[in-house]
Amino acid sequence: MVLIVDYGMGNLENVKRALEKIGALAMISADTAAVAEARGLVLPGVGAFGDAMANLCRAGWPQALEKAMALDLPLLGICLGMQLLFEESDEMGHHRGLGFLGGRVRRLSGPLKVPHVGWNQIRILRKSPLLAGLPNGGHAYFVHSYYVEPADPDIVLATTDYGRDFPSVVGQGQVFGVQFHPEKSQALGLGLLRNFADLVEAKAVKFEATGGSHNDYLPSH
Repeated sequence: MVLIVDYGMGNLENVKRALEKIGALAMISADTAAVAEARGLVLPGVGAFGDAMANLCRAGWPQALEKAMALDLPLLGICLGMQLLFEESDEMGHHRGLGFLGGRVRRLSGPLKVPHVGWNQIRILRKSPLLAGLPNGGHAYFVHSYYVEPADPDIVLATTDYGRDFPSVVGQGQVFGVQFHPEKSQALGLGLLRNFADLVEAKAVKFEATGGSHNDYLPSH
């Protein structure tokens, strides 16, 4: 089961429908205890970084996500959700992020209009199971004013040009992020979500085969 994290900021139903369209079992929950049933997690997001972190912290999601990461569960951040995976952001002040990936979030700048809205190409730099079978130069749908600047360039799986190259897909271990909206990106987006669902299924099979339990990793209430 893929858990879609509900912290009050994100296109939750659209993401859920897209996952169900490719055959994945998905659930939206604002309850951190739902991690007990999860074999993978999606962190969506639309809005301001600081507000998003405040909502996540208020509900106890950082601790729940950290403990889920201890189980090496696949995690996919979408748009703002991708940015939240990093250590800090310059959006409207300075804000600490979840810190699962090293680096910071910066505002887009240059000759082109901000925010960056609409279809644009992704250029694949590195092989990853998340991008398996996706076309290099395929189009995805973007809506954002900020971009991630990873501390380690090797985690950048794909880039997009909008007056400058910025990371549009990142990945390290089982933690992934996409700056675009896969739920709005038609065939490319569904393909990426299918790949993520395959990662979740593979992890679930391995997890169950070893008799693993979530119980020791759940946040206390």
